[in-house]
Amino acid sequence: MAESAPGRRVLEVDALTLQFGGLRALDDVSFHINEGEILGLIGPNGAGKTTCFNAVTGVYRPTGGDIRFNGESIVGRKRFQITQMGIARTFQNIRLFRSMTALENVMVGADANHKTGMLSALFRLPRHRVEEQQGHDRAMELLRFMGIHRHADELAANLSYGDQRRLEIARAMATDPKLICLDEPAAGFNPAEKVQLMELIRKVRDQGYTVLLIEHDMRLVMGVTDRIVVLEFGRKIAEGLPDEIRDNPAVIAAYLGVDEEDAS
Repeated sequence: MAESAPGRRVLEVDALTLQFGGLRALDDVSFHINEGEILGLIGPNGAGKTTCFNAVTGVYRPTGGDIRFNGESIVGRKRFQITQMGIARTFQNIRLFRSMTALENVMVGADANHKTGMLSALFRLPRHRVEEQQGHDRAMELLRFMGIHRHADELAANLSYGDQRRLEIARAMATDPKLICLDEPAAGFNPAEKVQLMELIRKVRDQGYTVLLIEHDMRLVMGVTDRIVVLEFGRKIAEGLPDEIRDNPAVIAAYLGVDEEDAS
């Protein structure tokens, strides 16, 4: 991965607004992520968290506002262009190529940065063979990092649920991103698996990646993030350190459905 200046803002979301007909899913949302940070994006169901992810990764085009990655606006970019710029994501509902092996799934991620084209692949030109070997080696390295290298030749469909989650993260890392967006990676995990996931997310950050995390499990969020942004009904209602968010009356009210005065 390319080195970048410590503390530099990797992602800036500025007055982001996204409207579907009469529904305003995101309303003037602003936040930023610093390099090497784990930022949590939380909120009740329907708060707009995944919609925000979809805007950042090019699935949706904002109605208003701007999204800047390394200082450059990515609004209007195609999804593959955003991936090539250095943003990768996982999904709340696992999206693997189930009929491909674990190794092949991760190699698909590595293909995102290949420079050779269709003709080079068709005629097996030397440069293509070099990139293919590099992709294979990087995929095996990531499977080892995730602790699932022993399943390299198994079909993704045959892996356990937890290993499929780890495989999806490995595939995202294979695109050589600067920012990894994890959409509810602990969904379906038992408590022991969630502890392991916390350790894994820290390991990912320690490898030099910046992480944007959506997660419902508050214990996991509070235990692994550096800062937290809270959404409710498409608007940002709080931002701060985990301890500040834990005691914030507006956040308590949003999650418990009580008046702020009663929550304080």
